[in-house]
Amino acid sequence: MAKKGMLVVLSAPSGCGKDTVFNELKKLRSDIVESVSATTRPPREGEIDGVNYYFKSEDEFKKMLNSKGLLEYTVYNGCYYGTPTEGVNKAIEEGKICFLIIEVEGGQNIMRIRPDCVSIFLLPPSLEVLEHRLRGRQTDTEENIQRRLEVAEFEISFADVYNYNVVNDDLQKAVQKVNNILDKELEIHNRNNSIEE
Repeated sequence: MAKKGMLVVLSAPSGCGKDTVFNELKKLRSDIVESVSATTRPPREGEIDGVNYYFKSEDEFKKMLNSKGLLEYTVYNGCYYGTPTEGVNKAIEEGKICFLIIEVEGGQNIMRIRPDCVSIFLLPPSLEVLEHRLRGRQTDTEENIQRRLEVAEFEISFADVYNYNVVNDDLQKAVQKVNNILDKELEIHNRNNSIEE
């Protein structure tokens, strides 16, 4: 029996290190892949279409939406973000742990549509630390930083709806915690799948 993969939702406020944690996990495991989201936001410096995101015009995005090509979508900071269905299903069929690194609204949509998913919320040690990290990036205006902090506070209020909360204070410890969650959930997942067959 080929082992099926599973779907993992990873959410966190901007600046909490979602991508860093995921990239560190990739060094530890060969069975994880990231679902590449579609977005209408412009690419940041160094981002590659089809690798970081599928960059779409608003018309292209709406066509995907109308043809049921998206598992979920949301509007965040005035831009559309969505999860293409095909890539997620393919990864799980191939036995991979498919990560959706998405914001809270998208995460909740996925939890509703796919109650079998494992949801992890990454928290900053404090809002002060988060503010310091956002300023350290030197990519945002003051107005943007304040907006991101307001959004972060709102998003953190949803942490309890996730299966797991992990504080990203020490990167390696946070990565190890997430890795342990994956091992545990994969074991449960495969046990349940073999019972169903």
